[in-house]
Amino acid sequence: MSAVMPDVAPVAVPSRSLLTGKSWSAVFGAIVIVTVLAPVLNLLVPAGNPLHLSDYAVQLIGKIMCYAICALAMDLIWGYTGILSLGHGVFFALGGYMMGMYLMRQIGSDGQYRMPMPDFMVFLNWKEFPWAWAVSDSFIAQMLLVVLVPGLLAFVFGFFAFRSRIKGVYFSIITQAMTFATMLLFFRNETGFGGNNGFTDFKRILDMPIATPSMRMTLFVLTGLTLIGFFLFARWLVTSKFGRVLQAIRDAETRVMFTGYDPLKYKLTIWVISAVMCGVAGALYVPQVGIINPGEMSPAASIEIAIWTAVGGRGTLIGPIVGAFFVNGAKSWFTQAFPEFWLYFLGALFIAVTLFLPNGIIGLLRRKKNEPS
Repeated sequence: MSAVMPDVAPVAVPSRSLLTGKSWSAVFGAIVIVTVLAPVLNLLVPAGNPLHLSDYAVQLIGKIMCYAICALAMDLIWGYTGILSLGHGVFFALGGYMMGMYLMRQIGSDGQYRMPMPDFMVFLNWKEFPWAWAVSDSFIAQMLLVVLVPGLLAFVFGFFAFRSRIKGVYFSIITQAMTFATMLLFFRNETGFGGNNGFTDFKRILDMPIATPSMRMTLFVLTGLTLIGFFLFARWLVTSKFGRVLQAIRDAETRVMFTGYDPLKYKLTIWVISAVMCGVAGALYVPQVGIINPGEMSPAASIEIAIWTAVGGRGTLIGPIVGAFFVNGAKSWFTQAFPEFWLYFLGALFIAVTLFLPNGIIGLLRRKKNEPS
């Protein structure tokens, strides 16, 4: 007699969804705020109305959203891959310089010297543009360079660093050295990037005035949508197989190597992606703030990106965004009310997070949510 086996339903393999229902609602809400609510409150609500969103607030929030993109990029490389970079400020600044070069060409002959070259080049008695400015009059070419220049620097630097198996604090130190060396290079007038003054006095973008409320709001909306887009991209990345390998590298790189994966490829890929995200953030930052100079490459700027990520919560994606808004919002208030105490507050905040909130603000909120009432 043959035994008849009962039908067995196949076991479904759980799949990681990109976002939960509540998270999707939050994303759509953010899109509505960025694309509808903020423009209405700024452009249509009169200035005397309590609901009016001032031009200062638009510029401040736009700037912080650029910082949030950098913090999100830092979370991919630090929170999910375990590599602390203290050099992401250089990628942010390079993207800003690529945009700034195009904006300087858009000034045309409206500068102080009424010459077709930027004022600093006229002052230095330059007769022609340096080679680096060859395509600076093309918006499309410069936007490609916004991606290519930070990406190429990250690829070359990361390839040699990761191939040499430089890890931990040693990697952090050499990324800071890279940032400092690049900053010193851009401080030199002969490099053709404006020296210590950098680029400023922008007048147009795509032949349209850059200082109008409508253009300011357009840049704000583009920045907000870019931040949301990068968040969804990062979420897709970390929930994929690629993202799970990154987290395995963070937790036990040697074991990952024994299972047949090459950590170099994964670390180099996420390193370049993270650098490109910072470059895009820098390109969005410059037309809203109106200036870019080597100060954006200072080691302190890169350290601040790490602080935003740590304060918000590493390895959460949303945490670094929250951290960027929290820290920079506090900075905006402190530098107006108590400017001499800002650095003390920042240092105390970082120490408090390190000692008492290792998972940042998001970790604290999740812990409170899970506590029995």
